[in-house]
Amino acid sequence: MVFLLRRFGVMILTGLALAMVVFSLTNLEPNLEKVAKFEGNARMTDEEVASWLVKNGYSQPMSKRYAEWLGVAPGWTYTDEDGKVTGRCISRDVPAEEAPARCGVLQGDWGVSTIFKEDVRGIIAKRLWLTGKLMFWVMLVMVPMALVMGGLAGMREGSKLDRSLSTVSIASTATPEYVSGVILIAVFASAAVGLKWFKGTATSAMDGITFENFTLPVATIALYGMGYIARMTRASMTEVMTAQ
Repeated sequence: MVFLLRRFGVMILTGLALAMVVFSLTNLEPNLEKVAKFEGNARMTDEEVASWLVKNGYSQPMSKRYAEWLGVAPGWTYTDEDGKVTGRCISRDVPAEEAPARCGVLQGDWGVSTIFKEDVRGIIAKRLWLTGKLMFWVMLVMVPMALVMGGLAGMREGSKLDRSLSTVSIASTATPEYVSGVILIAVFASAAVGLKWFKGTATSAMDGITFENFTLPVATIALYGMGYIARMTRASMTEVMTAQ
């Protein structure tokens, strides 16, 4: 029990540290300038950019904004010349005097994406659902093929079939997914080779799964994991055959 609690604590601390690193990198001054010009005007001067950052809470210290993002510190507020109060936790539907003091990740408020103009929780939930469907089909393809390869190799240890299947397994595991993905695209979806079998895109797969837009992503991930499972299966099968 103590071990599990310790591991869970380390996991939380690691997640917070990684979130802090990513938060710091995305909130560097050049990136904040891009956000200001994207939200405001692409022709904004340096003074206008600085003013926009102040009005939207980006001029605060990094640690303070990270604490606001987490929800452990009160959200920023800004009062303009007309006395209008705006802030992180103040929305159009909630008056400033009724707005909560804290509104971060811990409060379930993940904000709105500046790119998609949608609630971040909805965006993440949609992506997780799509990832789950992708991994379901990956497992459906990868596991049976890996078990067959590993079983055949283990039953014929030392044979040409064993060496061939083992070579394929090692090569698939040793090849990163971004490399095998590029190779599959070049072979099966490129006009240079002539095999334009799969012409779908990741965006089209998000809207609706088809054979053309879903085969290559599934094959890329399945190839990488298939080699590892096949080698484990081969080792287990070899032990069984030796014991007999």
